[in-house]
Amino acid sequence: MFSSPLVVCFALFLSLPVVYLFSSSILPSKAAAPVPSSPLILPSAAASDELDDLSLFRRAATPAGRPPKCNRLGLKKPRPKIAFLFLTNSDLTFAPLWERFFKGHDHLYNIYIHADPAMKSSNTNSSSRTSTASSGKRVRLTGSRKHSNHLLLSWPARSIWDSGYRSPGGVFDGRFIVSKRTERATPALIAAARRLLASALLDDPANFYFALVSQHCIPLHSFSFMYKTLFGNSLEAVQAYINPSKFPSFIEILSDEPNLYERYTARGEDVMLPEVPFEQFRVGSQFFMLTRRHSLLAIKDRKLWRKFRLPCLNKESCYPEEHYFPTLLSMADPKGCGHYTLTRVNWTGSFDGHPHLYGPDEISPDLVYQLRESDLGYSHFFARKFSPESLRPLMDMADDIIFGTEISSSGDSELGQDKCFCLAMQSKERLPA
Repeated sequence: MFSSPLVVCFALFLSLPVVYLFSSSILPSKAAAPVPSSPLILPSAAASDELDDLSLFRRAATPAGRPPKCNRLGLKKPRPKIAFLFLTNSDLTFAPLWERFFKGHDHLYNIYIHADPAMKSSNTNSSSRTSTASSGKRVRLTGSRKHSNHLLLSWPARSIWDSGYRSPGGVFDGRFIVSKRTERATPALIAAARRLLASALLDDPANFYFALVSQHCIPLHSFSFMYKTLFGNSLEAVQAYINPSKFPSFIEILSDEPNLYERYTARGEDVMLPEVPFEQFRVGSQFFMLTRRHSLLAIKDRKLWRKFRLPCLNKESCYPEEHYFPTLLSMADPKGCGHYTLTRVNWTGSFDGHPHLYGPDEISPDLVYQLRESDLGYSHFFARKFSPESLRPLMDMADDIIFGTEISSSGDSELGQDKCFCLAMQSKERLPA
């Protein structure tokens, strides 16, 4: 009976559950693949910096940081201020010259300094105070000047004070913001500039213009000339609160420079699309003077930043700091910008992407007059790049040549030798239709 094929098949079928039940003890076991757990993913330095910046930008963009509204009853309001944003990776060698430039105008300006924490200072004899950062606690430093809206600028436990950097003191003391590493031809310079803008926006609602300069920059005019050129007299300055769109930003925006396409494709052929078409890609000087509304626009941006922060494949054509702000403002508000910079740079004999470096033997009154001039008829406010050894000859002629005859803080008297150019009107007239 058991020889029947049908019975044998039926018996084998019934034995399958038994075989399955005891297979784990009969057959050699195969090592089971470990169940992947959720490992602790530590953010990279760049990701951590990005989170810190986003938090800062959100706070700076809140209504609490908006400029005060003008009272129609004529009650006195603070005059608009100029925020000077120093982006540096070395000592502020020309601090004495800037000290003389700022003297007597405490109520019309603020200073903010972003210093690379990895920088090495050559100033070892400074009498500047040192922090207790080594204790691991957060350090708060306050400026020597008092503002009703002044925000204390805090440092993390590791800061430039640990790297040996020393504040030049005076008006610069306590004006450092929380800073991150910077590197030329990388998005880190864009991030540093946005960090400066956000800190200045948050610190004082009266900050209206934001001038980005480097440690190699010098002023070419007196503070009074600069202020009156931007705002006019004391009555006209109130328009900054009433009609802020009347005042333009001054940033170089160029669209016909050679090698522009190579720079556009430095991250890859179509990486910038669709946010930034090549037709809207712009280039310009890294140094600018933005209004408050354009500074807010820059720190609120996420769309373009996601593209410009990407690493470049072609390092030789990668200069994101010269493209981000010109492209952003050209796309967002081209008619609200003067498409030129107020910082004079000499690219004659440039080397490795760096402009001409003026030495002490080249410093003269004629050089100052020449650097002020522009092809469009306006006057440059700043110039770069100067060697540290140039400080002494510049100081020798600061009062008579560079700053000339000062005007009163009210801005109602004459400018002396300096001619006041109406930059706002010029910028609107020269914009393309």
